[in-house]
Amino acid sequence: MTLQSSSSPHMAIVVTDASIKKDIATSISHIHIRDHPLTKTVHHAVYITSTKVELFAIRYGINQACGKNNISKIIVVTGSIHAVKKIFNSKSHLYQLHTTAILQELRRFFTKDQNNSIEFWECPSRLNWRLHQVVDKDSKSFNPQPIFSSRISWDYCAKIDSDNIISQWKMTFQASDGKGKHFLNLVNDNYEDIEPSYIKGGLWF
Repeated sequence: MTLQSSSSPHMAIVVTDASIKKDIATSISHIHIRDHPLTKTVHHAVYITSTKVELFAIRYGINQACGKNNISKIIVVTGSIHAVKKIFNSKSHLYQLHTTAILQELRRFFTKDQNNSIEFWECPSRLNWRLHQVVDKDSKSFNPQPIFSSRISWDYCAKIDSDNIISQWKMTFQASDGKGKHFLNLVNDNYEDIEPSYIKGGLWF
């Protein structure tokens, strides 16, 4: 089926995979047209679920395939068909950012020509299929290293980055012309100014 599909210049095969190691997610997307690799992309993200990183890889692959001229059929090959099902589940609120972007891209793709089509194929790693095996190997070959060589904790790296953001926020607020004009006085139980802090996932006050 792959050989027959890849012989057409109007068909794009998108092969995706993802892995998480030491809280670092790696997503990879390879696009093939006429059995030749056309685009290879690698992205990294920290503190993200496996489903989200799989959806991102699929989202990026579809985006790149739709951007190619004269493509009328897209075949997405992934080892995580459960992530694909999230695209068409309107109740999956945790994944709406990616699913909405994918559906918008597909809407434009189908609007170009009502005969355009897309298929999703599942290919588990254990099958060792050539095209997916390459992507799977690349996704697992990334060896993350801490930003600070003297520390082994990514949490420490995140703390340094967050502290820098908080310091910049405090300096910006102190120099703001709007300070004291359009803000409430935010104090804690000891009548001390409340400062932003952080948790995994973002800042909070």
